[in-house]
Formats: sequence, C-alpha cells, structure tokens
Amino acid sequence: MTDSLCVYPLKTIEYKEAWQRQASLFEAMLSQKIQGKQASLGHLLFCEHPPVFTLGKNGKKENLLVSEDLLGKEGIQLFQTDRGGDITYHGYGQLVLYPILDLDHLKIGLREYVYLLEEVIIRSLAEMDMLAQRIKGASGIWIGEQKKICAIGIRASKGITMHGLALNVNTYLAHFAYITACGLEGKQTTSIQKEKAQAYSLSEISEWVLRHFLEVFGLDT
Repeated sequence: MTDSLCVYPLKTIEYKEAWQRQASLFEAMLSQKIQGKQASLGHLLFCEHPPVFTLGKNGKKENLLVSEDLLGKEGIQLFQTDRGGDITYHGYGQLVLYPILDLDHLKIGLREYVYLLEEVIIRSLAEMDMLAQRIKGASGIWIGEQKKICAIGIRASKGITMHGLALNVNTYLAHFAYITACGLEGKQTTSIQKEKAQAYSLSEISEWVLRHFLEVFGLDT
C-alpha cells in the first residue's frame, strides 16, 4: 500500500460524465478494499461543470423554485444524485473537487473528514486574505454568517468517499436564485469574484486547494 494518490488536473466536463468517472473509481476502490487489494490511497478529481442543478438523496424537490421547462430552455440540466445534502448548483467559474479516498487508511471518521474538507477551503481562501468560517447548523464554508461560498456534499460506503465540494470562484450567481440552495432559507450565495471585486484563475485556485488538501490530510501525490 502507498500513501500517494492520483490527482486529475482541472477539466471542464459534463456533470454526468464526472459522476460516472468518480463512481467507477469509487467502485474499484471499494472492490479492492473488500478483497484486501487496495493499491493506492485514492483519487482527487478537479472539475468545472456546465450549468447543472444536483439534488441530494434526501433533498426536497420543492427547493427548485423554477420549472424544469425553464431549465431546459436555458440549457441547465437537473440530476438526482446519491450524495448527502439538498439541492445545489454547479456552473462555469466554479471549482469542483471530488475526493475518492479511504477514510480507514487515513484513520478518520466521516465527521472529521467533512471538518478537514472545510479546513482546506478556509486555508485556501486565506491566500486571498479572505476570512472564511464554518457556522453552526449549516454545512459548507461561509463569509460571515449569511453568505455561502463553498458547498459540501458527500457519500461514503465502507470508508470510501465520493462527491465532494464546490467553491464559487467566478461563478454566475444569478442561477442560485432558482433554488433554495442547500435547503437553507434566508441565506445568500457569494463568490471569490464578488467578494474581491476581481476574477481569479480556476487553475491558480485549484493549485492552492490541492496544496492545502495535501497539507491538511498529510498526503503526498
């Protein structure tokens, strides 16, 4: 067994294709683990998706505030997924990270895993002198108490994870008005671009996220 993991560089990819890719890696790792043949720690997939809404397995369809006909006219897809959490949006200018990891090998539980994912984003945003935080009773990472900048939704089976996080970098925020994001009423959604009044390179942000991911989880590529 090795402590290295495979990192897939940032790529713009349809949500369905990314879901199938990570599901394939997830199933392979799960099978290897069951057979005692685990070959590596796991995989990190960095993605950007065309506009799509995804609904978690326990999500409420009424948190989609517009008709599916309107989504079709605007070229926005809708997927029911097997991750935790409610409804969220992915689109151009958003950095998505899917870690497929073995938590047993890392010797951490699911709650600590989510905490560490949040820590990765807090440290990455600090690179831009942005003060980000967790807030009680709500997942993800926030700017202040009201503005969500990063959503987190995962699935785990036998200690193997899939799905992950979505950080709004230069994201088109108007599409968030079509949903009650993550099922949380009265909250706003923001982006790095909105908070800093300038656009940032997704490639540069992905490098920061990767560096802090490796630091926080104590890993090597």
